[in-house]
Amino acid sequence: MIDNQYNIPNDNLCTSIIILTHNQIEYTQQCLNSILKYTPQDLYELIIIDNHSEDGTVQYLKEFQKSNKNINIKLIFNEENLGFPKGCNLGIKESNKKFILFLNNDTVVTNNWLLNLLNCINTSNDIGAVGPVTNYCSNYQSININYNNLEEMQLFAKQYNISDERLWEERLNLIGYCLLVRRKVLDEIGYFDENFSPGNYEDDDLSLRIFNAGYKLILCKDTFIHHHGSKSFSSNNNFLELLERNSKKFENKWGFNRDYSLFIRNDLINLIPENISQDNNNLNFLEVGCACGATLLKIKNIYKNANLYGIELNKSAAKIASQFAEILIGDVENLDIHYPKGFFNYILLPDILEHLKDPWTFLKKIKFYLDDNGSILSSIPNVMHISVIKQILNGRWQYSNAGILDKTHLRFFTLNEMIEMFTQSGFKVLKIYQNLINPNKDENELINNINILLNLPGNIIEQFKVYQYIFEVKKDNNSSYM
Repeated sequence: MIDNQYNIPNDNLCTSIIILTHNQIEYTQQCLNSILKYTPQDLYELIIIDNHSEDGTVQYLKEFQKSNKNINIKLIFNEENLGFPKGCNLGIKESNKKFILFLNNDTVVTNNWLLNLLNCINTSNDIGAVGPVTNYCSNYQSININYNNLEEMQLFAKQYNISDERLWEERLNLIGYCLLVRRKVLDEIGYFDENFSPGNYEDDDLSLRIFNAGYKLILCKDTFIHHHGSKSFSSNNNFLELLERNSKKFENKWGFNRDYSLFIRNDLINLIPENISQDNNNLNFLEVGCACGATLLKIKNIYKNANLYGIELNKSAAKIASQFAEILIGDVENLDIHYPKGFFNYILLPDILEHLKDPWTFLKKIKFYLDDNGSILSSIPNVMHISVIKQILNGRWQYSNAGILDKTHLRFFTLNEMIEMFTQSGFKVLKIYQNLINPNKDENELINNINILLNLPGNIIEQFKVYQYIFEVKKDNNSSYM
């Protein structure tokens, strides 16, 4: 029996669980056994697509089907490895259920997992897809765990998996290791894009198409399953090459880089006091360089009374963000910003200042729009990190596609110059935080040798380890630079 606290459709077998297999038989066994144990039989059918396994998986699946005749199990055996998108699309075509759940075979499901996901997606017809949290996942979909084996994991999940809509968080994209989608949404927007075969980035592409169609994607932080993590792809010697190739395909299709444009800047958000919503009826947030607005959307999840504003150079990314925020498109140094004086409570500058021709003038300009009690939250890469110093000492200054020496960076700062830039622009520095990238063995040896030669103070030595500084600054009304 299903507890009446859940919003579950009356029709039986409302969900098709689609699982792809390619070898890794031990993980498939764990996954399927967990489904049998922790999922009500009247909620689902299984559609299992095998991508030409050669380790006994095919025979195991046939025996599994025979020994579980009380469950509707459909098996598809491909004569070659078609990859994840094509395999999943075969499964979709075999289903006529209201919901499709894509589940990696290296997962272990838990008590109430499917009930919780169905409860969320059935809350509103505008929710197109939902997913759980786990122990191993990108996109901030993993949580800290305190178990050492699967038995302890199930005990943890039993306490964790209590349906609570306060823990539902709207997202721009969800990772496809466990993804519940409305069938009618798939029929409307199309299935997985098979150009991303054999896999990776197809779930981000599907997520954005769901979002663009006007549906919400919800991360259910009240639901946990275990994920062993990338077992099929990590064994592929060409995995990094595949990631790079599909990253370019994604960028060519959407017009922006996924890793940058969908990134949530939790390091900046965490500096905003939790009780600020209680003290203000309306909060105005501006993010310069907001990309697709993932950070702004996270702010809205936390601060319900927040008004969201962004400035973005990339038109394709800005189009995504403009669906839930007011976005100005263009070069921030040349834009006519039309907001009233003191309009914003918070202005976020995530890795922005190093891209500007004249960040000093820009800071003076943006200060006009900051409330007298407001804050600017800014992150700036540290050119004094030992990885850069090592290059210089070897006669190099090698630009890259990302990082401290990103090809698009126009300005470079040490900590001292960052502080001077803010103070000379009429701000006072309240707090400085560090994002570290710890040196490797050779870099530590170099730091020690530099210290022996120059006898540097400890605060300077520490700067060799800092990849990025995070600043909270406010207007300094007593500044001589006003």
